[in-house]
Amino acid sequence: MSLPPLRIGLAGAGAMGRGIAFQIAATPGMEIAWITDLNLEAAVKTGVAVTSTDTLKMLEEHPVDVFVEATNSIGDAAEYCLKAIENHAHVVLMNAEVDLALGPLLQHEAQQRGLVVTSDAGDQHGVLATMIQEAHIMGLDIVQAGNIKGFLDRSATPESIKPEADKRKLSATQCCAYTDGTKLHIEMAVLANAFGYLPPEGGMTGPRASQVQEALSAFDFDSYGETPRIDYLLGAEPGGGVYLIVKPKEDLPEEQAFYLSYYKLGEGPYYLLYRPYHLCHLETPKAILGAAAGQPILSPSIPTCEVYAYAKSDLPVSTTIRHAIGSAEVYGLVEPLDPNKVPISLLENETILKTALQKDQAITFSDLELPACPLTDLWQKQQALLASARG
Repeated sequence: MSLPPLRIGLAGAGAMGRGIAFQIAATPGMEIAWITDLNLEAAVKTGVAVTSTDTLKMLEEHPVDVFVEATNSIGDAAEYCLKAIENHAHVVLMNAEVDLALGPLLQHEAQQRGLVVTSDAGDQHGVLATMIQEAHIMGLDIVQAGNIKGFLDRSATPESIKPEADKRKLSATQCCAYTDGTKLHIEMAVLANAFGYLPPEGGMTGPRASQVQEALSAFDFDSYGETPRIDYLLGAEPGGGVYLIVKPKEDLPEEQAFYLSYYKLGEGPYYLLYRPYHLCHLETPKAILGAAAGQPILSPSIPTCEVYAYAKSDLPVSTTIRHAIGSAEVYGLVEPLDPNKVPISLLENETILKTALQKDQAITFSDLELPACPLTDLWQKQQALLASARG
């Protein structure tokens, strides 16, 4: 007797949401129950029969087995995920911003109901998570988890990047977040927080390289100590790839090095594993199936680092920042936790600077007052949960 298909609810009909909708429709064993977007026309264009602009209402009135969050919001996305959990749906996050900002809170609420919250399988951090799990099975310790960034311009603005965004069918804000490095830092922070990794001292370095194999010589792995680090290569091929630097576990026989050499991984002591691509929405069904089976790709844990907001240019007093991720005002850098600096994800709603900032200066809580809004409230609730968990 065959099982009924998994019912999937999807929020977001942008570039990724459309792709997810098409992919689920082509995947046996699952079906889209509905899709929502604030732009109803965008949702209708996906071809899904049931569409709406009201995600909360759909989650309440049209139950699903798995909810996929693929919007570019943070506060609203968190509300959608909490509503999904309240209505007994697992959650897949194709939204790294809410994953970073409020993942531990969502995870806490899901665990109370025996549900799963997981990152998507096809974004770089999801692909790396799968590679890390496989490396552990092979008896390898992780030294560094790495991303590959094709181009970086920390001063990019939505206006300056618009022609490139149009070419790639992306919003200018989304494309700007890719170009200024904020998205990269967010994804690597999500990975680090799930596994207890850290950026190297002073933050990720991103050395320029032509090929991923140069990762073996581009970093000082001996300085890392016992904690695995996150970092990236700039300009290396394969452009859509990710990589790991690994070493055999100390309790394995020395003969393991012979086998690694035999399998063309080099002479050690560090070895490179890489995947030359990540396929975003094409891999989302893997995360959906994992969530339904209680096997998340990557789940939030107690954070070790955060992505903090830095000024893109000199910002005078009374500068207004809104939707900071991909904005003209700020970019984000992943760093170990610092209670004085402002996480860039908290600057989604309109925020006004109380002090002037110089270019590349970190924004601190003394420089502004967070607006009263659901996002701020949820973040403060999460802070209390994390303080309790840390004892």
